[in-house]
Amino acid sequence: MNTMGWLQIGLLFSVLLALTKPLGLYLYAIYEHPPGFKGLAVFEQKLFKLLKIKEVKQDWKRYVSSLLLFNVMGIVILFLIEITQNFLPLNPQNLPAVPWDLALNTAVSFVTHTNWQAYSGETTMSAFTQMVGLTWQNFCAAGTGIAVFLALARGFSHQGLGTKDITIGNFWVDFIRSILYVLLPLCIILSILFVSQGVIQNFSPTLTFTTLEGTQQSLAMGPVASQEAIKLLGTNGGGFFNANSAHPFENPTPFSNFLQMLSLILIPAALTYTYGKMTKSAKHGWSLFAAMLLMCLAGSAFLYVFESQPNPLLSRLPLLQEGGNFEGKEVRFGIVGSSLFANLATDTSGGPSNSAYDSFSPLGGMVLFVNMLAGEVIFGGVGVGLFGMLMFVVVSIFIAGLMVGRSPEYLGKKIEGKEVRFAILYIALYPLLILVGTAWSVLAPYGLSSIQTPGPHGFSEILYAYTSAAQNNGSAFGGLNANTLWYNLTLALTMLFGRFFSIVLGLAIAGSMVNKKIVQMSVGTFPSHGLLFIGLLIGVIFIVGALTFFPALVLGPFTEHLFSLQGKTF
Repeated sequence: MNTMGWLQIGLLFSVLLALTKPLGLYLYAIYEHPPGFKGLAVFEQKLFKLLKIKEVKQDWKRYVSSLLLFNVMGIVILFLIEITQNFLPLNPQNLPAVPWDLALNTAVSFVTHTNWQAYSGETTMSAFTQMVGLTWQNFCAAGTGIAVFLALARGFSHQGLGTKDITIGNFWVDFIRSILYVLLPLCIILSILFVSQGVIQNFSPTLTFTTLEGTQQSLAMGPVASQEAIKLLGTNGGGFFNANSAHPFENPTPFSNFLQMLSLILIPAALTYTYGKMTKSAKHGWSLFAAMLLMCLAGSAFLYVFESQPNPLLSRLPLLQEGGNFEGKEVRFGIVGSSLFANLATDTSGGPSNSAYDSFSPLGGMVLFVNMLAGEVIFGGVGVGLFGMLMFVVVSIFIAGLMVGRSPEYLGKKIEGKEVRFAILYIALYPLLILVGTAWSVLAPYGLSSIQTPGPHGFSEILYAYTSAAQNNGSAFGGLNANTLWYNLTLALTMLFGRFFSIVLGLAIAGSMVNKKIVQMSVGTFPSHGLLFIGLLIGVIFIVGALTFFPALVLGPFTEHLFSLQGKTF
């Protein structure tokens, strides 16, 4: 741990802060005003006409129906591509069809914005499957996430008339504009930057070389840069290679590593400013940004400190560990580049990795757990991160109202029992999915048979898998063989409920709030900005959200930490 490491952390968040307002203004202009790019606007109108999309407003039920229909179709199409890839083009390695249970798990994973990978990408998926199937769903999942945020934002910000006024937006319009005006342009720019750093982009078959020692080595090729761009900007996480962003063809230099980290949190951060503009409360938008930033900075600092400490299990050996815990980390990124990347990957629902999480210290691994168990709202996924944060805002405003003895109000609208019930169900969904799945797996022989390490670390492997699936993160702790019938099916169900049931609950709140009249705030109204609001919001996130999992964390990473201090392994 050194000054240069802290400077790298400070530089990243300084650049993020500088870009948040300009990109937020651009996003606001795209979604709330007619697009100003003539060429894209003409193409958009022709696309709407071709697909017979009318820019009519939808109520929340029609919005949800359109969203679910589109995503179910995406699962079916991606599943069919995987199980027939041996008959499809762009398969220079003649890879066989993907087994049905793994294909189903992968299809659900990419459509639900999880990108959980129970396979090695370069030896399982053809270039066609990677490009047409997986990369396309990376765009679709990110576009869906932005769309649901926009619908909820309109529900809170619209000046209701007390009638059945339909103003929540149109899913198809929001989705297509997200891809055309936001994701595609940014991905083109980022892909070019990646290629300049050495990220490969080709359609070559696997190349074979003879090393200096005279052995044969195979190097997988493929369209990597284009998939990397949307993997990161869309907070997706599915890597082309099994090593993900630790692979030199995906992430070759410290500068590419910096770009990848910035890309993960760029759009989620900018959307906070967009939300402030939509609600005509810039202070509220900046307060949400500040809450996310403070939690992210705390996680980055703790993780950097923990990983900079020597491994106590090696302290009795004649080894120098002045650099910290380097096990499982890339030397070209160092402790700070690896720990900061891991923190941002679990703060967002991105889930990429440039190091082995299985090799992190127990307390460092616990930081990754807490990031996800807090609800994936510390920036979170594109759109859905702020969507989840607003659920905690509803609960926070309700608690504040109870404390002062008056009806809670948010942005001038009354928060009533219906909205609070939906928000509580949203928050309670994740403990149900994570703890039930984990408990069943540690009690069943077909669940325990997949762990690599017994004891608390093995428990952490299972807990992390269900946490990653339910929160649609997609990162893996390592050590767990998840490519079994049990884990492929149960994790797929966990991803489906974690993604779509939560969206339905959030959009139900949007439908309830959209037509409420906005009333003038009074002296007794709890402010939705400032230090008091930020403190209450962070407190609710960790007390109501993360502390639910305290017993599970004690059984896993915390117990492992205590044993490691005694020099005990399993």
